[in-house]
Amino acid sequence: MKRIARCLSAAALVLPLAGIQAGAQQALPGEAVYKLKTEAFDNSQIKPLSLYMTDLMGSRLAASQQKLRSEQLMVTKLKELGFSNVHVEKAVDFAKGGWDNEKTYVAMTKPYYCAFTANPLGWTAGTDGLVKGECVLVDAENMAEYNEKFKGKLQGKIALIPETQEYEVSYEPLAHRYTEEELQEIARDPRPGVEWEHPASGRSSSVIVYETYMFRRNLPSLLAQEGVMAIVRGSGSFNVPGASGVSYKVGDPYPTTQMYLPIEDHGRMCRLARMGETVEMEMEIRNVFTDNQQINNVIAEIPGTDPKLKDEIVLIGAHFDSWHGSTGAADNASGCITMTEALRIIKESGIKPRRTIRLALWGGEEQGLYGSRGYAANYLYDSEKQKKKNGYDKFALYLNMDNGSGRFRGVYLEHNDMAIPFWKAWMEPVESLGFNYLTLRSTGSTDHVMFTRIGLPAYQFIQDEIEYNRTYHTIMDTWERLSLDDLTIDAAITAIIALSAAQDDNHIPFLPID
Repeated sequence: MKRIARCLSAAALVLPLAGIQAGAQQALPGEAVYKLKTEAFDNSQIKPLSLYMTDLMGSRLAASQQKLRSEQLMVTKLKELGFSNVHVEKAVDFAKGGWDNEKTYVAMTKPYYCAFTANPLGWTAGTDGLVKGECVLVDAENMAEYNEKFKGKLQGKIALIPETQEYEVSYEPLAHRYTEEELQEIARDPRPGVEWEHPASGRSSSVIVYETYMFRRNLPSLLAQEGVMAIVRGSGSFNVPGASGVSYKVGDPYPTTQMYLPIEDHGRMCRLARMGETVEMEMEIRNVFTDNQQINNVIAEIPGTDPKLKDEIVLIGAHFDSWHGSTGAADNASGCITMTEALRIIKESGIKPRRTIRLALWGGEEQGLYGSRGYAANYLYDSEKQKKKNGYDKFALYLNMDNGSGRFRGVYLEHNDMAIPFWKAWMEPVESLGFNYLTLRSTGSTDHVMFTRIGLPAYQFIQDEIEYNRTYHTIMDTWERLSLDDLTIDAAITAIIALSAAQDDNHIPFLPID
């Protein structure tokens, strides 16, 4: 999941609740809001759901055996909660197939012994049992330098990719509540066409010489051709390695073993090599490739009851897949927990929605929004034929969560001015929960974009940032990263907004498809 938002138009504003008329749209009746809030706060199931979707399920890499196991566990839980139409459905074919890591042991053995925390890259090969080898720092900046220094000399070696990041002491807190000034900035009109970043994202940009960039991009393939034993990179911080995968398709030769070490451990070996010390490592990596070539979504719903509106869908969802190094708590069990709890709150309130409220837990978001992409293609729109499908005109709303476990503060309206009166009415009951901001900005890049790109009303929430840079795509993304109090409030907000959309006489108008 990426959090950089781009301004595609100059239309962005803050819309505080006071003094705005909501037109024909209406907030939920007070009695309904009371029932929803009472269920959300007096009978919250956030903690048991969070333990179920993290500690019990484990990691959920797309198409892996762990993911398939978790899908069945999720179906069991959704049926237990009493939802209708609970099932796993195929979204798309997945050329990479399944991959699971079953063992990881990595240590430096020379000039002295030190065991490291490591994380193999997804879809890379394991080792042939316990192997040992000398490390070579491949410190070339371009192809000519590489050929001169390393070509033909790396067979059986362990290749250290030079450092691409260094640890810098930060005096900023890892967790951050948006201030009113920052929320105003999020909603500020920017200049047209200027890239915009979250005020607290801490991201920076750099320009890399194209030749060097392309060389570094192709370096793993060059090293594999040389016959290296393994490729070792640095990633993450706080002695926590990151997680990602490599390009691979079923039937291809297994990619050479690659792993991430924390930048501290990786940097130590690189510095020792530059001192002229002999650096050696031993490792045992067991990775298993399987032939599951599909991405699945998990679906559940509360059926609508209005004869005229029951076939229309209010969709709420989050991506169910994670990277393999942890239990994917913030990214994105947090969203799945919140959306499941929101649906439970609505059901337990006893209020019968006019439209169907559907929960979708997407697969394969981390590899390219596969689950939501497949849902849109299967039910809503044929992009090749540029033709709407039967479900298109019955789509009322999609609410997406994929910004961690922080508090909801508002919503990105994706340039749809026509959505404003709807949201102003629906938000009225949750103003007291700190949900006060609308912006017409767009944000990416997670599952809601598969719907906005075809003109449908689909939205991602503005959320406080909780340890994003330390947690996302690392092995630290575990249950401890969750803010359960925030998730409880987020679920209450989602339940109220989703039910409001399900009860409204109208739905947000669609935008034209380019």
